[in-house]
Amino acid sequence: MLYRFVSVFGLALLALPFVSPVSAADRDGFTPLFDGRTLAGWKAVAKPNKDGSAGDSSATWAVREGMLTCTGKPNGYLQTEKEHADYVLRVQWRFPVDGPPKRNTGVLLHVSGPNTYWPNSIEAQMLSGSAGDFFLNADANKQLPKFDIDPARFDAADPNKRHYFRIKTEQPVEKPFGEWNQYEITCRGGDITLVLNGVKVNKAKNSTLTKGRIALQSEGAEVQFKDIEIRSVK
Repeated sequence: MLYRFVSVFGLALLALPFVSPVSAADRDGFTPLFDGRTLAGWKAVAKPNKDGSAGDSSATWAVREGMLTCTGKPNGYLQTEKEHADYVLRVQWRFPVDGPPKRNTGVLLHVSGPNTYWPNSIEAQMLSGSAGDFFLNADANKQLPKFDIDPARFDAADPNKRHYFRIKTEQPVEKPFGEWNQYEITCRGGDITLVLNGVKVNKAKNSTLTKGRIALQSEGAEVQFKDIEIRSVK
């Protein structure tokens, strides 16, 4: 009787339609930009050598244990092959426990024009201690992007007039080295909002850049990325 029950139960299970697992990204409308296995859909760019020859980023970026890893050397970036506009971008990153007190990387938004170093874009800063700041990167004619932002957050000490501080918060918003931070970046038209670990840390409006490629920086520090995903917004 037991054998017959198991057999009938097994046949009943086989008769059920197969339902594939639904990831969290699928449930809330996000699509992965990084598949966790390969660099498909991404292209690396390295800073040129001092003699003007092309830099070599072949050993800079790799996929290990489902993470996108970056050695930080040479300087450069890994950018999406496709352009994006009007989206919410989620990305997690962490710096290893061991290392110097300051580590640097960032997300470049609305990358446009040629693959120069650095490319025309708006950077959502990930420098340890300053994640949430904005940096502006000029185009080939040395023209910086423009946007509307609280002038009180402009870094008057920056000779290049590129730097805007994040909004001050009562509590620290960055995680210690070795722990994962998460950006949620909303780009809608010319507006850009940065949310770091659930806290709104910056807002700019009416940017002159509204679409382009998305890039992750290699800027001297070892860093790991994961759960890079995007959702379109109207």
